[in-house]
Amino acid sequence: MDRTKETIMKAFKEKEEKYKEVFEIIDTRWELVNDLFETMERLVSSTAKQDKITTQLFIYRKTEGLFGRNVAIRHKRALSPAEWWECYEANIPELQKFVIKVLSLTCSASGCECNWSVFEQIHSKKRNRLAQQHLNDLVFVKYNRVLKLWYDARDKIDPISLIDIDDNNEC
Repeated sequence: MDRTKETIMKAFKEKEEKYKEVFEIIDTRWELVNDLFETMERLVSSTAKQDKITTQLFIYRKTEGLFGRNVAIRHKRALSPAEWWECYEANIPELQKFVIKVLSLTCSASGCECNWSVFEQIHSKKRNRLAQQHLNDLVFVKYNRVLKLWYDARDKIDPISLIDIDDNNEC
């Protein structure tokens, strides 16, 4: 990457104002690639699977196989990312599992805030002497009970509709 940047600098006769924007694009792209592989190393413990994912990533990037089909390209905009990957996994199951795992990661602190809210409900003046482990267990049970209720109601409730939101539930 450094050699590439040096070549670009020479092409622009080392005038920073001309190549600065190009360097920003390169740095952003390089950071994303590093983050991708760092995430893969964290989420996929098997080096053999990491190697398969890397090979399959090449197939995806080159839009080979099903990825190059017009229907797959059209559906990228029509389907959610997870649904699209479920449809067009083709012969790349390791990459598909990794991508869906990444897409399923929580991207907000609402789960933590909900957990803290449950903690505040349990840790009251009456129950301020609970042992830490007992308190943790109660929070775990209460929070997961709410998650189970939401999961059971997933087909009955429209998550976008405000009508279906329970105003009494802080989570």
